[in-house]
Amino acid sequence: MTPADQRVQLVRDATFARLDAAGGISGLRGTAPDGLFLRDARHLSRWQLTVDGAAPVTLVPAAEEDDHGARSVLTPEGTRDNPPAYTVFRHQSVTAGAFTERLRLVNNRPDAVTARLDLTVDCDFADLFELRADDRHYPKPDGTRETHTTPDGLLFDYRRADWHARTALTCRPAPDATAPAHGEPPTARTLTWWLDLKGQGEAELELTARARPPGLTAPPPAVARPRRETETADDLARTCDRGLADLDLLTITAAGVDGEEVHVPAAGIPWFLTLFGRDSLLTSYFLLPYRPGTAAATLSALAATQGGRHDAYSGEQPGRIVHETRHGELAHFRQVPYGRYYGAVDATPLFLVLLHAHHETTGDPALAVRLERHARRAVDWMLTDGGLDRHGYLVYSPDPGGLVNQNWKDSAGAVCFTDGTQAGGPIAVSEAQGYAYDALRRTADLAEHVWHDSAYAGRLRDRAAELRRRFAEDFWMAGPGFPALALDGAGRQVDALASDAGHLLWSGILDDDRARRVGERLLEPDFFSGWAIRTLAAGQRPYHPLSYHRGSAWPHDNAVIALGLARQGLTEQLRAVTDGLVAAAAHHGHRLPEVIAGYDRAATPGPVPYPHSCSPQAWAAATPLALRTALREAGAE
Repeated sequence: MTPADQRVQLVRDATFARLDAAGGISGLRGTAPDGLFLRDARHLSRWQLTVDGAAPVTLVPAAEEDDHGARSVLTPEGTRDNPPAYTVFRHQSVTAGAFTERLRLVNNRPDAVTARLDLTVDCDFADLFELRADDRHYPKPDGTRETHTTPDGLLFDYRRADWHARTALTCRPAPDATAPAHGEPPTARTLTWWLDLKGQGEAELELTARARPPGLTAPPPAVARPRRETETADDLARTCDRGLADLDLLTITAAGVDGEEVHVPAAGIPWFLTLFGRDSLLTSYFLLPYRPGTAAATLSALAATQGGRHDAYSGEQPGRIVHETRHGELAHFRQVPYGRYYGAVDATPLFLVLLHAHHETTGDPALAVRLERHARRAVDWMLTDGGLDRHGYLVYSPDPGGLVNQNWKDSAGAVCFTDGTQAGGPIAVSEAQGYAYDALRRTADLAEHVWHDSAYAGRLRDRAAELRRRFAEDFWMAGPGFPALALDGAGRQVDALASDAGHLLWSGILDDDRARRVGERLLEPDFFSGWAIRTLAAGQRPYHPLSYHRGSAWPHDNAVIALGLARQGLTEQLRAVTDGLVAAAAHHGHRLPEVIAGYDRAATPGPVPYPHSCSPQAWAAATPLALRTALREAGAE
C-alpha cells in the first residue's frame, strides 16, 4: 500500500484535510501532501499527538465515517500483562474553513489515572504550487511567519506585503502548558494537557483550527446538499449515486455574471479545488439531464470571468473563457500565472456548446438571452485570437510560463508524433476543431431561434460547414484510416493514434462512415484495456501505461467517447466501455478515479490507479451520469 492509500481525506465546503492513519499531519510535500487546505493554501502543516510522552498505538486506523469526518482509536503503549491504562477515541472533521478534533479519553482501570497529552502544531501557509513542485523554489521576499499564544490556544500569522493569512487554534479546555516544539521549525508549538481520569471515568478535549485566508473575512459559505434517494438496482446506479455524492462534496461557491452567488463544481482534490473552465463545463454537460442548474451556474460563473483584454502572462484575450482561477499567495503575487489563467484552446467553444445544450434540454431561453453578449464575444474570440480566421483552425502555441499543451491533454509531450516528439506550435488539436464546429452550429441555432438574428446564424453555419470540409481534407490519415491527433505549426499531421479521435464522434465533425470506423477502432485491444479506452494506443513508441496522457485511461475521456458512440448507434462498443468503467468503479467503492493506468484488464486483478490522480474528481464523478445518458440515447439501458 502506498502512503497516499494510507491517508484519510475529509472534504466539506471548499475545505479539505489529509491525515495519516493515526489522524496526524506531518507536513508532507510532493504527490500526496497532508494538512488542512483552504483557497490553495495549507493552513495546518503539523498536527502530531503523543500520549504519555510517546507516539500512541493505533488500534483502529482513521476511517471515514462520511466524507467530512473520520474516527480512530489510540492507546498508550501496553503489553499483554500490563494493558494500556486508558483509550483515546478520536473524531476529526472538517466544516467550512475549519478542522475540529474531539478526543474522548476513557480510563480502562478502576483506579484514577492522569493522562498526559501533547499536541505539536504548526502552519507553514504553503501555496499548493509549492507543495506540488519537485524542484522549483518560489522566493517570498519579506514573508514573515509568527506564532502567538492566546488564552485558549494559538494564533499562527503570515504576512507578505498586502498578503495576510492566519490560522487560529481554540482549545477546550485550554492547555496546561505551551512551549516551542523541540526539533521543529521556530513557529511550531507543543501544547500539553494533564487530564485526570477517575476510575472507569472519562475526559474530553475539543480542538478547532480555523483557517483565515486573505480575502475571506468570513468562513466559506456552506453549500446546500440535495437529498438523493439511494439507488441499489445495479452497479451503474450505485456508481451514479456515488458520483453525485462526490459532486456535492466538490461544489464550491463563485460569483455569477451579475455578482450573484452560484454553486459550481470544482475540478478535484487535492490540486484543483477551484473553478476550471474545461472541467466544469464538461462536468456540467454530463449532469445536464439530471441537474440542469449546475450548467446554469457554471455558465454564469465563467461569463463573469470571461477575458476582456490582452495579457500575455495569463493568456487573457477578449472573449476567451478562463482555464482556471486561483486564490493562493503565488497567484496573488503573479509568481504563477494561474490567478486567472486562460491557457485553454477548448474552454471557449465548450462554453458555447453548453449554453445551447442548456436551452435545448430545459426549453428555457432565459439563460441564452442573458448571456447573448458573452456568447457573441466567445465566437469572436474563436474567429480572431483563437485562430479560425488566420489559421483555419483553433490553435495554441506552447506557453513557456504556463502550459505547453492547452487542450485537455495538457501535459508536456502529450500531443506527439508516433516517435514521441512533442508537436511544435501553433498546434491545432483534433478534438478542439470538433468542439468549434459544434459550437458554431449550436450558436447559429440560438441566433436563429432565441436572438432572432438570421443573418448572424447564416454566417455561423457557413463557417461551420467550411471548417468541417477543411478538417476532412487535412486531418484524415489514409494509411491507418484514422484522424491525426493534431496539425503542427508546419501543417504536418501529428500521427500518434490517440483517444481524442473519439471526441469527433460526439461533436459530429466526421461523416458517418468515418465516425463508425473510428468508433470501432477505439475498441480494438491496443486502445481498449478492458477497463477503458487508453489515451494512446499501445504498441506506439511513446505509449506508457503510467503516463499521464500517453497511455493511461481517463473516465471523462471515455464518457465523451461514449456519447459519440451512442450518436453513431455503436451499441456494442458503448456497452463495452460502460461495462469496463462500471467494473473499475466497483473496485474503488463505486467511485471512478480521475485516471486509470493503461494496464490490460486480463493482466491485473483490478484497475491500477494512476499515482498522482485527484480523488474525488468532478468529471470522473459525472462520468457515470454521461454513460447512463448515452445508454438511453442508444436505447440500450
